[in-house]
Parts: sequence; C-alpha cells; structure tokens
Amino acid sequence: MDDDNCVPSDLTSAEQVELDNIQKRKRELLKDEERLKDEIQEVVSEIENLDSMEESKTLKRNKHMAMGRKKFNMDPKKGILFLIENELLKSSPEEIAQFLYKGEGLNKTAIGEYLGERDDLNLKVLHAFVELHEFANLNLVQALSEVFWFMSRRQFLWSFRLPGEAQKIDRMMESFATRYCQCNTGVFQSTDTCYVLSFAIIMLNTSLHNPNVREKPTVERFISMNRGINEGGDLPEELLRNLYDSIKNEPFKIPEDDGNDLTHTFFNPDREGWLLKLGGKVKTWKRRWFILTDNCLYYFEYTTDKEPRGIIPLENLCIREVDDPKKPNCFELFIQNNKGCVIKACKTDTDGRVVEGKHQVYRISAPTVEEKDEWIKCIKASISRDPFYDMLATRKKRISVKKKQT
Repeated sequence: MDDDNCVPSDLTSAEQVELDNIQKRKRELLKDEERLKDEIQEVVSEIENLDSMEESKTLKRNKHMAMGRKKFNMDPKKGILFLIENELLKSSPEEIAQFLYKGEGLNKTAIGEYLGERDDLNLKVLHAFVELHEFANLNLVQALSEVFWFMSRRQFLWSFRLPGEAQKIDRMMESFATRYCQCNTGVFQSTDTCYVLSFAIIMLNTSLHNPNVREKPTVERFISMNRGINEGGDLPEELLRNLYDSIKNEPFKIPEDDGNDLTHTFFNPDREGWLLKLGGKVKTWKRRWFILTDNCLYYFEYTTDKEPRGIIPLENLCIREVDDPKKPNCFELFIQNNKGCVIKACKTDTDGRVVEGKHQVYRISAPTVEEKDEWIKCIKASISRDPFYDMLATRKKRISVKKKQT
C-alpha cells in the first residue's frame, strides 16, 4: 500500500511539512542505496577484472620463465639474457647464482658450461654460486659430492676429458678449492693442495666405479700419486686412506642429466660423412660414419647409433696426406715429435666396454679427392692444444717451488 494512502487527513500544517520532509528524505535514501549498489557492483567488476589480469600476468610470466629455461638449456648465455630482459631475473651475480643453485628445470650440463665461462659476469656468478655452499666440517669427498653435481658424465664417465672444457674445469676447481679452504682453515697448507687432491679424488671415483675401467687403483697407488702435493710435503697417510675408503664404499651420486648431451653435441657438426678407418691392432678397413665437432672426431658404425663407437680428441694432433697401396685418398692423424706415443682416444670393444685406443696413427680413407681435401681442411681448423694436463703440472710445480723457497 502506498504511504500516501496512510496519511491522516486531519494533520496540521506543521505536521504536514514534517511529513513531507520525512518522505523526501526517504526518497533520497532510496536513491543513495541504489547508487551504492551500483558503485559496489562496479568495484566487484573491477576486482574481478584485476584478478583476471593478475592471472593473465602470472600465466604470461610462467610461460616466459619456461621459455627462458628452455633457451638456457640450449644456450646458457642467451637464456640468462632472455630472463633478465623480461624482468624474470635480476642481473646481479648473486641473483643468477641463486637461480642456478635452485636449478629448477635446468640442464646440468648447461649450468656447468655457464659457470665455466671466463667472462667477468660468469666469473662473479661462479664465485657467488660456490659461496652458497657451506663446506665446514665436511671432508673433501663430501664437499665435492655436494657441489659438483653439474660435472656430468660428459667430463668424467669415460675416464678421459672431452676437449674444450679444460679452462672451464680449472676455474670451477679453483673456486671450489678456495671456498673449501675458507670453510676449513688449517686442513691444507694451500688452495693448490686442495685443487690437486680434488682432481685426484674425481679421477679415483671414475677409476673405481666406472665398469669400463678394468684396472682398479689400489690405496697404495692413490697415496703414491699424491706424494709431495702439500707444499712439497706429504699429506697424512690416514687422511688419504680415509678418502680412498670413502670413495670406494660410496661413489659420487651424480644424477642423470635432464637432457641428452650427445644430442646437443652432434646437432650442428663441422662436418660429417662416411669414411674408411684402418684398424689399430687388426689391420682391416672398416666403414664408419664420422662426425667432426667440438674439436673431436667421433665415429659410429651406423648413422642411427645414439653413442659413438669411438672418440678421437684432436688436441695436440697433426694431420697429413699419405699414399696407401690399398686405399686411395688417405690421410693420417698423428702426434708430432712423439714417435711410438699412443694417441689419447677411446673406443667401445666387442664386450661393450669403453677402452683406451691403441693407435699411434689413425689412417683414414675418403671416397674422393675433394672429400679428402675438405676433411683435412676441417680437421686442421679443429686441432688445438690441450692445457688440461699442463694445468695440473703447473699446480704441482708451483707447490714444489714454494717448498724450495721456504
């Protein structure tokens, strides 16, 4: 019922004015109520739009982050640059180190490659990365196990190092040794001692637990190979025996990488094709699919094989054309001024074991003169000097010099 129908007819003029004022106020309040409802609805709509926008930003950010990780796994430097440009990662060494330390969705080989680069930013990131590890009261084996999870099978599985990594490994080991000595003062007389012993432990781990290595080193051999590395003196025999037993009883737990390293290695080779290779022990010619990449010559039995039958690192090698009475278009890989020296290479034997090659010379035959010339040209461009063993020799020499000076 309308309120006007309930108004008494005998109101005084003053009462009528008061009633009119009340009714007017009521109408104003109703209008205010409707206006408030409209405003509330607008706010709710804005909140819903904001939520939708935030959700969209989150989805976009996650998408860019996933893209950045993928780029990093294919090219670490470009991946980091992409993440920084999209404001997903700050450009400070500490922030990048944290990102690598967490390692979510990152290829471990790619992390190792990035940390081993010599650019100023990479060196600072490596330092910050190692600083994130606390080595206090850990023996050297435990510390190495903790920090070197990115030292993937590519470097150590086959008991020899693939080329192109020596300087990277040197920088990583230098940073590790420095950090370990900071956390454990007094254990070693110098970081050089820690550096050399760390390498010895890594090689011992490979030798003891790689099924492809047939002759396992004894504890006596391990002690002998580390004589004189402590500023010219010997480390305590008990320490070395404990390290040996620790490795023998429990090898490094290096996890499987989350990417196929060989896939990346052979993705864009310098050259590939069928060649004939003369056997080392049995002098027969075998047709093999050769791939030249990463300063290495890989050969496969079939193009569909996932892993090579053999690997020939080209560091310190020479190449020359030769005449062979049985095969045309031949060339050889050899070591200059080291007659009788075996080329450092490896192959898979009939039992499926990876063993060191026995070649003093690799003789190879190409199908045509043109292909022979092209292979020689490409291989020459890939030959380099390996500083890996020089680095260890330099460290040991430095220790010896320090000892003589004191």
